[in-house]
Amino acid sequence: MNVLNIALFEIKKDLRDKRTLLLMLAFPIVLILILGTALTNAFNNGVELGDMNLLVKNNAQSPQLQSYWNGFAQAIGKEGVEFTPAAGGIDGKKAVQDNEYTAYAEIDDNGIHFYGSSRQTISSNIIQGMLTSFADKYNLAAAALKNSPEAADAIIAGEASVGSFIQESSLIPDRKPGSIDYYAIVESTMIAFYACMSASWLIRGEVKRKTALRLAAAPVGKLEIFAGKVIASTLINFLCIFVVVLFSKYVFNANWGNHLGSVFLLLFTEVLLAVSFGLGIAFLFKDDAVNAVMMIFVQLASMFGGAYFPVDEASGVFAGIANVSPLRWANEALMKLIYNDDLQAVFPVMGLNTAIAAAFLAFVAITMRKREAF
Repeated sequence: MNVLNIALFEIKKDLRDKRTLLLMLAFPIVLILILGTALTNAFNNGVELGDMNLLVKNNAQSPQLQSYWNGFAQAIGKEGVEFTPAAGGIDGKKAVQDNEYTAYAEIDDNGIHFYGSSRQTISSNIIQGMLTSFADKYNLAAAALKNSPEAADAIIAGEASVGSFIQESSLIPDRKPGSIDYYAIVESTMIAFYACMSASWLIRGEVKRKTALRLAAAPVGKLEIFAGKVIASTLINFLCIFVVVLFSKYVFNANWGNHLGSVFLLLFTEVLLAVSFGLGIAFLFKDDAVNAVMMIFVQLASMFGGAYFPVDEASGVFAGIANVSPLRWANEALMKLIYNDDLQAVFPVMGLNTAIAAAFLAFVAITMRKREAF
């Protein structure tokens, strides 16, 4: 009962600290907005294509092929591909090499000979894909023509149900976050780790305010006071993270996936880790050094954890240091959970966070018991 009363008292005290609450709420939200807006292009995988010009030399003699080709040319012309018939004597390959056209194709009764540009690789590959699709459909139509001319016409015209002839399936590529999505995740994990800053004052604050001796003399055990403060700090910091996540989800439309419960559970273990870490550092270092150690570690963990820029493709020494950052563990697990629906990715991270937190809390509890006062 004493533990709950102490926790409730600490929560009320923290809620009255408007300045700290405002920092914990406004700081990540502003960072999400600024970084997510300013670095939009860095997360944009789209590619703008210019005009696609196809030079065509048509030597086909088959009336059916000519008819089908004309229909195909009209269809892809609407998609932005400009057809240019090759004039007599023109060297199509050289024209493509000189970057006058995106690609060059020679059509005859035996097939299509395609020559793409090495300067416009993407556009050239798109046109090649269109021509390949046409050739496949024409070959299918030619085979169907022997038994059913109507079916052949339907294949070329695209009027027949694809499922009647060929079953097509596609794999959805891995989804990737946009800038707002990315920074909503990494700033939330960063501010969760900031809980170590306030946690370092849970006991030091009592000493600074000269109230430690009064607490030691009170009819309440040290471990009860310690447990109440840890519970209160963990809950109040997690409440801030809870608000930040919901704000980014419903105001910024950030993607938090379909497993919001698992997201919050992982963030809770990170807050617990941060609180225990802050307490441990406060007992490991002298008072003057605690703030410096805490600030340096938090900033390095944030930078190497990807809070300011993506570190997915980091290599060498940078990658080795990044793997030590608790924020990197959390961010990677959340990315897999949100974009790959990989529920298994969060359990090792939650277990690691909890184990490290338990080690720090045990260290602090044992150290407190050995001291006469706090």
